[in-house]
Amino acid sequence: MSKTLAIDTSSFVMGIAVTEGDRTLGEVTTNIKKNHSIRLMPAIDQLMSEVDVKPNELEKIVVANGPGSYTGVRIGVTTAKTLAWSLNIPIIGVSSIAVLAQAGRFFQGVISPIMDARRGQVYTGHYETKGIDVLEVTNDRLIMLEDWLVYLQELRKPVLFVGQDVSMHEVMIREKLGDHAHFATGSMALPRPAELARLGGALTADIDSVHSFVPNYLQLAEAEANWQKAQKEKGMKND
Repeated sequence: MSKTLAIDTSSFVMGIAVTEGDRTLGEVTTNIKKNHSIRLMPAIDQLMSEVDVKPNELEKIVVANGPGSYTGVRIGVTTAKTLAWSLNIPIIGVSSIAVLAQAGRFFQGVISPIMDARRGQVYTGHYETKGIDVLEVTNDRLIMLEDWLVYLQELRKPVLFVGQDVSMHEVMIREKLGDHAHFATGSMALPRPAELARLGGALTADIDSVHSFVPNYLQLAEAEANWQKAQKEKGMKND
C-alpha cells in the first residue's frame, strides 16, 4: 500500500501524519506559538523513525496549502516541495479549511470552519455532510465575518463552527445566529493531519507539477500588498 506524508503548518497548529493506504501509522499535533521552520523537519524525522518508514518508501506528499498564516503556509509548502522534488514523488495540495471541516463529519447542518484573518475578516467556507463525507458547498473565501453570518442566517440551518479562532468571534456569532450556532470543542477544534492525508490520498498529481505548485493564500501578505500598492502609486506619479 502507498505511504503518504502529510504536513500542515497553516496556523499555530503544526500537524504531521504518516499513513499507509487508509491506515494512520502515526501523527503528531502541537498547538504552541513556536517557529514551525525550526521544528518541522526534526518532527518529520522523528515521526518517520518512530513508524519505521524510510523517505524512499513515500509515494506522495500532501500539504495544507492555505489559506491561513502567510508564513506558516509558506513553510509547509516549501518543505513539502523540497521533499517531493528530492524524492521525485508528487505533491498534493489540500485546502486548510477543508481539513478543519472534517471535524463535523457527523453534524447535520452547515459546517463552517473559521480562521481569523484580522480586521474583522475570516477565512471560511460552507461544508455539509453527505454520508460519511464532508463536502464543499461553496468555495473557501476571505470575507468579513459580519457578512458571512448574514449568509448563514439566510440558510436557516444549524451551523457548526470549527477552529481554534472561533472563540475570538463567539459573542458576535451567538448574537447573530442564536440557537442555530454550535461550536466544536476540545480537540475537535484542531485540524487533524491524518484527515489531511486522507483527503490528499484521493487526489492525484504529476511529478512534473512540483515546481509549479503554489500556495492558496486567498490574499497577499500585508507587506506584499502594501509594496504592490506603493509600486502602483509610484508608477502613476511617473506617468
